[in-house]
Amino acid sequence: MIIDIAPAPALYPYYQQENDTVIVVDIFRATTTMCHMLHNGAAAIIPVAEIDEAKRYKAEGYLVGAERHTRKCDFADCGNSPFDYTPERVERKEVVFTTTNGTRAIRQGENARQLLIGSFSNIGALAEHCMEHADRIVILCAGWNNRINLEDMLFGGAFLERLTASGTVTIGSDAVRVAQLMWQEAKSDPLTFLKGSDHYARLIENGAEGDAVYCLSSDTLSVVPQYNRTDKKIRAFR
Repeated sequence: MIIDIAPAPALYPYYQQENDTVIVVDIFRATTTMCHMLHNGAAAIIPVAEIDEAKRYKAEGYLVGAERHTRKCDFADCGNSPFDYTPERVERKEVVFTTTNGTRAIRQGENARQLLIGSFSNIGALAEHCMEHADRIVILCAGWNNRINLEDMLFGGAFLERLTASGTVTIGSDAVRVAQLMWQEAKSDPLTFLKGSDHYARLIENGAEGDAVYCLSSDTLSVVPQYNRTDKKIRAFR
Protein backbone atom coordinates (compact mmCIF):
# COMPACT_ATOMS: atom_id res chain seq x y z
CA MET A 1 0.00 0.00 0.00
CA ILE A 2 1.16 3.53 -0.82
CA ILE A 3 0.23 6.55 1.29
CA ASP A 4 0.62 10.18 0.29
CA ILE A 5 -0.57 13.52 1.68
CA ALA A 6 -1.80 16.61 -0.16
CA PRO A 7 -1.11 19.30 2.47
CA ALA A 8 -3.79 21.66 1.10
CA PRO A 9 -6.57 21.44 -1.51
CA ALA A 10 -4.74 23.63 -4.01
CA LEU A 11 -1.88 21.10 -4.00
CA TYR A 12 -4.10 18.07 -4.52
CA PRO A 13 -3.68 17.94 -8.34
CA TYR A 14 0.06 17.40 -7.82
CA TYR A 15 -0.57 14.32 -5.67
CA GLN A 16 -3.59 12.91 -7.49
CA GLN A 17 -3.37 9.63 -9.40
CA GLU A 18 -5.90 7.36 -11.03
CA ASN A 19 -7.72 4.89 -8.77
CA ASP A 20 -6.75 6.63 -5.53
CA THR A 21 -8.60 6.31 -2.27
CA VAL A 22 -8.85 9.88 -1.00
CA ILE A 23 -9.37 10.65 2.69
CA VAL A 24 -10.53 14.20 3.32
CA VAL A 25 -9.54 15.49 6.75
CA ASP A 26 -10.51 18.72 8.47
CA ILE A 27 -9.75 17.90 12.08
CA PHE A 28 -10.85 21.30 13.49
CA ARG A 29 -13.72 20.55 12.81
CA ALA A 30 -15.70 19.58 9.71
CA THR A 31 -14.72 15.96 9.16
CA THR A 32 -14.86 15.23 12.88
CA THR A 33 -18.35 16.70 12.91
CA MET A 34 -19.46 14.65 9.90
CA CYS A 35 -18.28 11.43 11.54
CA HIS A 36 -20.23 12.43 14.65
CA MET A 37 -23.41 13.09 12.62
CA LEU A 38 -23.41 9.65 11.04
CA HIS A 39 -22.55 7.97 14.33
CA ASN A 40 -25.60 9.68 15.83
CA GLY A 41 -27.89 8.29 13.15
CA ALA A 42 -28.00 10.79 10.28
CA ALA A 43 -29.20 9.05 7.13
CA ALA A 44 -26.80 11.01 4.93
CA ILE A 45 -24.82 14.23 4.67
CA ILE A 46 -25.16 16.49 1.66
CA PRO A 47 -21.92 18.49 1.48
CA VAL A 48 -22.18 21.79 -0.39
CA ALA A 49 -19.40 24.26 -1.04
CA GLU A 50 -21.31 27.54 -1.16
CA ILE A 51 -23.63 29.40 1.20
CA ASP A 52 -26.27 30.14 -1.47
CA GLU A 53 -26.70 26.43 -2.16
CA ALA A 54 -27.12 25.71 1.55
CA LYS A 55 -29.76 28.44 1.77
CA ARG A 56 -31.72 26.84 -1.07
CA TYR A 57 -31.78 23.54 0.80
CA LYS A 58 -32.88 25.36 3.94
CA ALA A 59 -35.81 26.86 2.04
CA GLU A 60 -36.81 23.32 1.03
CA GLY A 61 -37.00 22.23 4.66
CA TYR A 62 -33.67 20.46 5.12
CA LEU A 63 -31.70 20.50 8.36
CA VAL A 64 -28.72 22.71 7.53
CA GLY A 65 -25.35 23.05 9.23
CA ALA A 66 -23.32 26.01 8.00
CA GLU A 67 -20.12 27.67 9.20
CA ARG A 68 -17.81 30.36 7.92
CA HIS A 69 -14.62 31.48 9.64
CA THR A 70 -15.36 29.29 12.69
CA ARG A 71 -18.80 30.85 13.31
CA LYS A 72 -22.27 29.40 12.72
CA CYS A 73 -24.08 31.13 9.85
CA ASP A 74 -27.16 33.06 10.92
CA PHE A 75 -29.59 31.18 8.67
CA ALA A 76 -28.43 27.70 9.69
CA ASP A 77 -29.85 25.25 12.21
CA CYS A 78 -26.39 24.18 13.37
CA GLY A 79 -22.77 25.21 13.05
CA ASN A 80 -19.59 23.18 12.82
CA SER A 81 -19.38 21.78 16.34
CA PRO A 82 -19.81 18.02 16.74
CA PHE A 83 -21.97 18.73 19.77
CA ASP A 84 -24.59 20.51 17.63
CA TYR A 85 -25.58 17.19 16.05
CA THR A 86 -27.32 15.18 18.74
CA PRO A 87 -29.21 11.95 17.95
CA GLU A 88 -32.49 13.77 18.63
CA ARG A 89 -31.62 16.35 16.00
CA VAL A 90 -30.14 14.24 13.20
CA GLU A 91 -31.48 10.68 13.46
CA ARG A 92 -32.79 9.42 10.09
CA LYS A 93 -32.35 12.88 8.53
CA GLU A 94 -30.29 14.08 5.60
CA VAL A 95 -28.13 16.95 6.82
CA VAL A 96 -26.94 19.67 4.46
CA PHE A 97 -23.48 20.83 5.50
CA THR A 98 -21.16 23.62 4.38
CA THR A 99 -17.97 24.85 6.03
CA THR A 100 -15.09 27.19 5.30
CA ASN A 101 -12.65 24.47 4.26
CA GLY A 102 -13.86 20.89 4.73
CA THR A 103 -16.73 20.74 2.27
CA ARG A 104 -14.65 22.56 -0.35
CA ALA A 105 -11.96 19.92 0.03
CA ILE A 106 -14.61 17.27 -0.64
CA ARG A 107 -15.50 19.05 -3.87
CA GLN A 108 -11.81 19.02 -4.83
CA GLY A 109 -11.48 15.27 -4.37
CA GLU A 110 -14.96 14.10 -5.36
CA ASN A 111 -13.88 12.31 -8.55
CA ALA A 112 -11.57 9.89 -6.77
CA ARG A 113 -12.29 6.18 -7.06
CA GLN A 114 -13.21 6.20 -3.39
CA LEU A 115 -13.57 9.25 -1.13
CA LEU A 116 -13.70 8.77 2.63
CA ILE A 117 -14.02 11.16 5.58
CA GLY A 118 -11.32 10.94 8.24
CA SER A 119 -10.84 12.16 11.79
CA PHE A 120 -9.03 11.09 14.91
CA SER A 121 -12.36 9.83 16.21
CA ASN A 122 -12.64 7.16 13.49
CA ILE A 123 -8.93 6.65 12.75
CA GLY A 124 -8.88 2.97 13.73
CA ALA A 125 -11.97 2.01 11.76
CA LEU A 126 -10.68 3.99 8.79
CA ALA A 127 -7.29 2.26 8.87
CA GLU A 128 -8.96 -1.17 8.94
CA HIS A 129 -11.17 -0.21 5.99
CA CYS A 130 -8.22 1.03 3.95
CA MET A 131 -6.13 -2.06 4.61
CA GLU A 132 -8.93 -4.06 3.01
CA HIS A 133 -10.17 -1.71 0.30
CA ALA A 134 -7.33 0.59 -0.82
CA ASP A 135 -4.07 0.29 -2.77
CA ARG A 136 -2.97 3.93 -2.84
CA ILE A 137 -4.22 6.50 -0.35
CA VAL A 138 -4.02 10.27 -0.56
CA ILE A 139 -4.90 12.18 2.59
CA LEU A 140 -6.40 15.46 1.36
CA CYS A 141 -5.93 18.05 4.08
CA ALA A 142 -8.57 20.77 4.09
CA GLY A 143 -6.16 23.26 5.64
CA TRP A 144 -7.31 26.88 5.94
CA ASN A 145 -8.12 28.83 2.78
CA ASN A 146 -5.65 26.65 0.85
CA ARG A 147 -2.92 27.13 3.44
CA ILE A 148 -1.38 24.24 5.36
CA ASN A 149 -2.41 23.70 8.96
CA LEU A 150 -0.85 21.60 11.69
CA GLU A 151 -3.80 19.52 12.83
CA ASP A 152 -4.60 17.95 9.45
CA MET A 153 -0.95 17.10 8.82
CA LEU A 154 -0.75 15.64 12.31
CA PHE A 155 -3.57 13.26 11.43
CA GLY A 156 -1.54 12.13 8.44
CA GLY A 157 1.33 11.09 10.69
CA ALA A 158 -1.00 9.29 13.08
CA PHE A 159 -2.72 7.48 10.21
CA LEU A 160 0.61 6.36 8.77
CA GLU A 161 1.48 4.88 12.16
CA ARG A 162 -1.81 2.93 12.22
CA LEU A 163 -1.28 1.55 8.73
CA THR A 164 2.35 0.62 9.41
CA ALA A 165 1.27 -1.37 12.47
CA SER A 166 -1.02 -3.45 10.24
CA GLY A 167 1.14 -4.08 7.19
CA THR A 168 3.76 -2.87 4.74
CA VAL A 169 3.34 0.76 3.72
CA THR A 170 5.26 2.74 1.10
CA ILE A 171 5.67 6.46 1.72
CA GLY A 172 4.61 8.42 -1.35
CA SER A 173 6.38 11.75 -0.81
CA ASP A 174 8.17 14.02 1.63
CA ALA A 175 4.83 15.41 2.76
CA VAL A 176 4.25 12.09 4.52
CA ARG A 177 7.69 12.24 6.12
CA VAL A 178 6.94 15.73 7.44
CA ALA A 179 3.66 14.49 8.93
CA GLN A 180 5.45 11.49 10.43
CA LEU A 181 8.01 13.71 12.16
CA MET A 182 5.28 15.99 13.48
CA TRP A 183 3.34 13.07 14.93
CA GLN A 184 6.42 11.64 16.62
CA GLU A 185 6.86 14.95 18.41
CA ALA A 186 3.18 15.52 19.21
CA LYS A 187 1.63 12.14 19.92
CA SER A 188 2.19 12.13 23.67
CA ASP A 189 0.08 15.32 23.97
CA PRO A 190 -1.46 16.51 20.68
CA LEU A 191 -3.53 19.23 22.34
CA THR A 192 -0.52 20.94 23.88
CA PHE A 193 1.34 20.63 20.57
CA LEU A 194 -1.50 22.41 18.77
CA LYS A 195 -2.15 25.18 21.27
CA GLY A 196 0.20 27.44 19.34
CA SER A 197 -1.47 26.73 15.99
CA ASP A 198 -3.46 29.19 13.89
CA HIS A 199 -6.71 27.27 14.02
CA TYR A 200 -6.62 26.65 17.76
CA ALA A 201 -6.37 30.43 18.15
CA ARG A 202 -9.49 30.79 15.98
CA LEU A 203 -11.35 28.30 18.16
CA ILE A 204 -10.45 30.30 21.27
CA GLU A 205 -11.44 33.57 19.62
CA ASN A 206 -14.87 32.17 18.84
CA GLY A 207 -15.46 30.34 22.12
CA ALA A 208 -15.11 26.88 20.55
CA GLU A 209 -11.90 25.62 22.16
CA GLY A 210 -13.97 23.01 24.02
CA ASP A 211 -14.37 21.15 20.72
CA ALA A 212 -10.62 20.62 20.41
CA VAL A 213 -10.38 17.86 23.02
CA TYR A 214 -13.11 15.87 21.28
CA CYS A 215 -11.56 16.45 17.85
CA LEU A 216 -8.22 15.05 19.04
CA SER A 217 -9.67 11.99 20.82
CA SER A 218 -8.85 8.77 18.94
CA ASP A 219 -11.07 5.76 18.31
CA THR A 220 -14.28 7.11 19.80
CA LEU A 221 -16.34 6.15 16.72
CA SER A 222 -16.41 3.15 14.40
CA VAL A 223 -18.14 4.82 11.46
CA VAL A 224 -16.45 5.11 8.03
CA PRO A 225 -18.16 7.86 6.01
CA GLN A 226 -18.03 7.37 2.24
CA TYR A 227 -18.93 9.85 -0.51
CA ASN A 228 -21.19 8.66 -3.34
CA ARG A 229 -20.33 10.36 -6.63
CA THR A 230 -23.71 9.56 -8.15
CA ASP A 231 -25.96 11.40 -5.69
CA LYS A 232 -23.19 13.49 -4.03
CA LYS A 233 -24.08 12.32 -0.54
CA ILE A 234 -22.01 10.90 2.30
CA ARG A 235 -23.20 7.80 4.13
CA ALA A 236 -21.74 5.34 6.56
CA PHE A 237 -19.98 2.50 4.73
CA ARG A 238 -21.89 -0.75 4.97
